[in-house]
Amino acid sequence: MAPVILEMAKHPDIFRSRVCVTAQHRKMLDQVLNLFEIYPDNDLDLMTAEQDLFSITSGVMNALRRVLQDEQPDIVLVHGDTTTAMTAALSSYYCKIRVGHVEAGLRSGDRSAPFPEEINRRMTGVLADIHFAPTLRAQNNLLAEGVNYQAIHVTGNTVIDALLLVIKRIAHNKILRDSLEACFDFIDRSKRLILVTGHRRENFGPGFENICLALRDIALACPDIEIVYPVHLNPNVQEPVNRVLGAVTCPNLHLIAPVDYLSFVYLLDRSFMVITDSGGIQEEAPSLGKPVLVMRETTERPEAIEIGTALLVGAQREAIVTATFRLLNDENVYRAMSKAHNPYGDGMAAQRIIEIIRKSGI
Repeated sequence: MAPVILEMAKHPDIFRSRVCVTAQHRKMLDQVLNLFEIYPDNDLDLMTAEQDLFSITSGVMNALRRVLQDEQPDIVLVHGDTTTAMTAALSSYYCKIRVGHVEAGLRSGDRSAPFPEEINRRMTGVLADIHFAPTLRAQNNLLAEGVNYQAIHVTGNTVIDALLLVIKRIAHNKILRDSLEACFDFIDRSKRLILVTGHRRENFGPGFENICLALRDIALACPDIEIVYPVHLNPNVQEPVNRVLGAVTCPNLHLIAPVDYLSFVYLLDRSFMVITDSGGIQEEAPSLGKPVLVMRETTERPEAIEIGTALLVGAQREAIVTATFRLLNDENVYRAMSKAHNPYGDGMAAQRIIEIIRKSGI
């Protein structure tokens, strides 16, 4: 949402923007706010230890009621498929306030994968008045669900706007670039870098066990590569990662603490390929020509699969290892997947969204 907030700030004669954050993930949020120099007008500060979906949902609704009553906005913009987005949309509906859904229309077709994001975005889609769809496929998903064509606008995804803003900042700031290189000086620059992320609830348990075993196999078999895995703080991720990988003596496997967005973009740009179960990275990596192995059985972002820049491998040990070895050893396969082509946006989504809202007369 950062590019939308920044773009709106350029038009103070038209918009009075008020930023509300739930701080469900405090550390992850603060580093992004600092990076983009965004200062929330309302910080609900809802993060608690071992919070579950019930506490998050009820906490957001109770806190947002007061914010919405105080601010009386003409429209509330929510993003994506988080529990915050769904709950904010429902709260706005209860207050009879219009809702604009940024990154609307993504569907995996499986109610339980990703969980709970698939249901969150479907519910948000029912509640939204304006749908900012990143792709034509997302638009078609909404049309198939009965959404009025006039309420849907294909804009591209703002995640690409944010990525390109940060890439530009790193490229044009030598001090910043040198600082990032110093932070990750443990990575052997002469070796190919595999960047790994994993945090999906549907992979908890046997799925993460398989993922960790696959990473161990790859690291041991390929001493000429570097694997960097910023390990999510969720205990369901930490436990198998530390148990299976933490005890492995493997100098080319780096388990590190979660990194801020700036550092992640730097690592993504340096990487040879990406192994992930994340949704957003399936959009970001193709912009930079990085092949993506998706550790999920299905995805709400099939465009990258169809054009060949991403491949579904599930949370299966053998499939992850086999696909990784093919990319490492077959130049033709790598070349086909690494063509920098992105169906998700051109970096202009925020501008389109702001112009649409302006013309809507809200």
